[in-house]
Amino acid sequence: MKVSTNRRTPGLDHLADTLRAVLPEVGAHAGGLYLRAPDDTTLALSVLIGVPRDLLLSWTRLARSAKVPINDAIRERQVVWRPSGATLGRDYPRIAITLPYDFSVACVPLVSDGEEYGAYFTFGVADDPAELSARARAALADTADSIVDQLREARDRGRPVRPPSRPRVVNAAEDEQGEQDPIARMVRPIREGLCALDVDGRFTTVTDAAADLLGKPRERLMGYRPWNALPWLRDPVFEDRYRAAIISHQPVQFTALRPPDRWLSFHLYPGDNGISVVITPTDVDRRGKAGLGRRTPTRAGELYHILHLSSALTEAVTVGDVVDLVAREILPAVGANGLALFRKDRRQQRLRLLGERGFDQAVLEHVDGAPLDRRAPITQAATSGVPGFFRSRLELELVYPEVPHRPTGPQGWAILPLVASGSPIGVCVLTFPEPHVFTVQRRAVLNSLSSLIAQALERARLYDFKMHLAQGLQSGLLPHSMPDLPGLHSAYRYLPGTEGMDIGGDFYDQVALGPTVSTAVIGDVQGHSVSAAALMGQLRTAALAYTTVFDGDPGQVLAHTNRLLCLMESELFASCVHLRLDMATGRVRMARAGHPEPLLSAPGGGRVMDVPDGLLLGIDPEAEYPVLEFDLPPRSILALYTDGLIETPGTDLDVAKREVLGCLDAVRGLPLDEVAEEMIARARSGPREDDIALLLLEPVSPEDEPREG
Repeated sequence: MKVSTNRRTPGLDHLADTLRAVLPEVGAHAGGLYLRAPDDTTLALSVLIGVPRDLLLSWTRLARSAKVPINDAIRERQVVWRPSGATLGRDYPRIAITLPYDFSVACVPLVSDGEEYGAYFTFGVADDPAELSARARAALADTADSIVDQLREARDRGRPVRPPSRPRVVNAAEDEQGEQDPIARMVRPIREGLCALDVDGRFTTVTDAAADLLGKPRERLMGYRPWNALPWLRDPVFEDRYRAAIISHQPVQFTALRPPDRWLSFHLYPGDNGISVVITPTDVDRRGKAGLGRRTPTRAGELYHILHLSSALTEAVTVGDVVDLVAREILPAVGANGLALFRKDRRQQRLRLLGERGFDQAVLEHVDGAPLDRRAPITQAATSGVPGFFRSRLELELVYPEVPHRPTGPQGWAILPLVASGSPIGVCVLTFPEPHVFTVQRRAVLNSLSSLIAQALERARLYDFKMHLAQGLQSGLLPHSMPDLPGLHSAYRYLPGTEGMDIGGDFYDQVALGPTVSTAVIGDVQGHSVSAAALMGQLRTAALAYTTVFDGDPGQVLAHTNRLLCLMESELFASCVHLRLDMATGRVRMARAGHPEPLLSAPGGGRVMDVPDGLLLGIDPEAEYPVLEFDLPPRSILALYTDGLIETPGTDLDVAKREVLGCLDAVRGLPLDEVAEEMIARARSGPREDDIALLLLEPVSPEDEPREG
């Protein structure tokens, strides 16, 4: 199916028509269109077909880095298809939290000539095939081409289609005319209540029987959602059944108690234009199961949104992560455009800015560093723990007349105390570009979110503190510089692991025993903990001492260090490589204790050094460590490293060593510091369970030009 384009400059309505046309072609009942936002960092939900806005509240804005099928489709330049809710939840668990229903989804990229415009998606029933048919794929591809053509045409005419502030919602099929009166006459005698809801969940048709069963006049139902018009349907379970029908496109049934004692059965039948509802009285007594108390619960959509954000906040590690995630996930969801997070500086009794996104700079200058006893809305929330909601700038100035008057800038304000362990630790401030009404439910949601943010912030601050403490301890245990020896260049790098506590047991050192003799050592203590780091410091000190005593003999140094570790009765083991290099002769003597083999890159070719291996240090006090002797010619590089450089899940160690050796061969000839950077570069890009130490040694001839080492 090739969708023809209209020659007028297309807008959102025309794009919606194009997308709506493909739904029956691929057996879908709903869909949506994401367009690239002007800031190019997010995708904005611009069109929704067959589903209400609230259903995708958590996904109105997508960060380009978010793990969602829309982003994967754009990144992979192909359709992402998941035939059921189970497969979708397996691969994208955060989506399953907010849409826990059984449905199929296809995500189609809008990409042409390397330019990304966005993507669209379709929802279908969950019993679709595991693989899309060739016909369905062709229809999806043709629609993508047509949408891209329309977007490009609009841009070329100087009227680009921009994402709206809220997604445009349309029915999945054109409204049929002329049927209302005949249908009304036909259903009037039917005793069961019949009504219709549009895709936004609002009553569009209510028969006399339905109004009688629901206990409210038709005019007080039309245009309202059931859970808003009827207090006894405000339990999240009932709205969730409606959401399930919309998404899964399968009939749904539930029973509810209309106070004081009338039980009603609701049968929901989803269609292209919304939901048809059949209401019948039932004699089944389900008291204690479906009855409601006097509370007014939060709506299902809001609960799913809180679950989504709670799940997202668990991914935040540092304070910066928390700020980024709140800005990415919460701002678009609540319609705010400014965010600032402040912490209470208890020692100096002031507010300190932790991070902001899109916040009014004039307000920041006034608040950052403000004393906590200043009478202002943000400091008031920080000290009292009471939130502040101001619908407009005028309302804010009426309550706090001392706040500087500014006719421009933010209009609506939500000032949320961040409470952890029973006391305020800071404030989250959300600002809105227009006056904003904060309903009771929206206030409850924002207060719940502020609690989640506070907990995430406390975890992040604790992590940051531990990380700085660990880095300080690690820095104190590792050498700050290497000896500058004529005829020998050296370079070293250390990268901490990115998971768990940011401290490990990797160590390295280099000691000059004379103007032409140098020793080098590298090792790795088992584990990532303060105990591992402490033992690492002791081993490094012992190796240095025995190096001096035994004139750098590798076998003796390792044997005596091993005996010392056994006497310490530590529960931890350590691996190690120790060598002695005589620059005058170019001879190297090396011993190894359970450590990865060094790599040698020489003008004649590189190789993995076959150094005889000995037991790990700390196992057998009588262990011996054989010594290998070999020549290290000028302009060759000897690489000592810890296992973090080569160990990645699913990778064969021998293959990984050859890959690192290939990298070393490729960059040999560059200044040694640049060689070290190239070798470590691939490890910087991804998560690392282990830390990495790297020590490079390069002998040079006297006639060679001095190089940076």
